[in-house]
Amino acid sequence: MLSGKGAERIVSLIPSTTEIASALGFADSLVARSHECDFPLGVESLPALTEPKLDPSATSRAIDDRVKQLVSDGLSVYRVDAEQLRELKPTIILTQDQCEVCAASLRDLDEALADWLGDAPKVVSLNPSTLSDVWMDIERVAAALGAEEHGKRIANEFAERVAGIGQRTSRIGSRPRVACIEWIDPLMGAGNWIPEMVRLAGGEPVFGEPGEHSSWLEWETLRDADPEVIVLLPCGFSIERTRAEIAPLLAQPGWSKLSAVRTQRVFVADGNQYFNRPGPRLVESLEILAELLHPDHFAPSHSRTAAGAGWQPL
Repeated sequence: MLSGKGAERIVSLIPSTTEIASALGFADSLVARSHECDFPLGVESLPALTEPKLDPSATSRAIDDRVKQLVSDGLSVYRVDAEQLRELKPTIILTQDQCEVCAASLRDLDEALADWLGDAPKVVSLNPSTLSDVWMDIERVAAALGAEEHGKRIANEFAERVAGIGQRTSRIGSRPRVACIEWIDPLMGAGNWIPEMVRLAGGEPVFGEPGEHSSWLEWETLRDADPEVIVLLPCGFSIERTRAEIAPLLAQPGWSKLSAVRTQRVFVADGNQYFNRPGPRLVESLEILAELLHPDHFAPSHSRTAAGAGWQPL
C-alpha cells in the first residue's frame, strides 16, 4: 500500500487531477469530483461538487458569449457546493488556477472554504502550461498524498514515453504545418502544451507557442496560413459534439480551398477526453497527433477504442 493512502479523503475539482490521483493509485481515496470528471470509469458514482453557471448544451457562440459576460461582471463561471464539501470532510482538495473558464478555480474554492470550521483540508492547486509542468504536477500531487517516490516514477514513465515519440518523429523528413483549433465559434488556436505536442509528433504548429495561452483567431488568419493539417479539438467537446458545432467553420468563405481540406487532412479529435486535460492522457494525445501527421509510421491505434474514437477524419 502507498504511504498514507488509506487515510486520505480526496476531493478533485477538475478532471485532470481526478486522473492524476487515479494514476497514482488513489482512486479509492476519492470522495467527490467535479461535474466534468468522468474518467476513469466509476468516478461518475461519486458526488459532483461543482456546476456551471451556463447551459453546456448551448451553441459554441452562446457559451462563449455567456462566459465573457460572467468574466466581465467579475463573476465565476462555476459554483462549488460548499455545504456538501464540508460534510465530506476531505483531507486534501485538488483544484487548478490555470483557467477560470475550463473548471472551478482556486478563487471558487476559496469562497467555499471561507467559513470552514475545524481543521481545513490541504489544497493543491495546479497551473500547468507545458508538458514538463504536467509531469511536475503529478509529482506535486503525489508528494501531497505521501507518495513522493511513486509520483516521481510515474512522472518519469510518462516523460520517457513522450520522449520516445519525439525521437521517432525526429527521423521523419516531412513536417507538415498544423493548425490545432481549440474553439470553433469564435475561432481559437490551441496553446499551452499543444504546440509543443505538435512538434513532438512531427509537425510544425501554425499558431501558438509552447507555454503561452490559447489565442483567438480571425478566419482570415487561418485561411491565409493555409495549414496542411487541421485538427479540431474544442475544449470540453467530444467528437460528436464537435461535429454538431462545425457548421459555422465549414461555411467560411474559402474553406473548401484550404490545403488541408483539399487533401482530406482535416481531423476531429476528442478534445474533452484527451488534449485539454493536463494529466496522464496527454501521452495518448501525443500518440493521436503522431498517427494523424505520420500515418505511414504510426498505426492508427486511437481511431477506434473501447470508449469510442480518439479521432476521426472529418
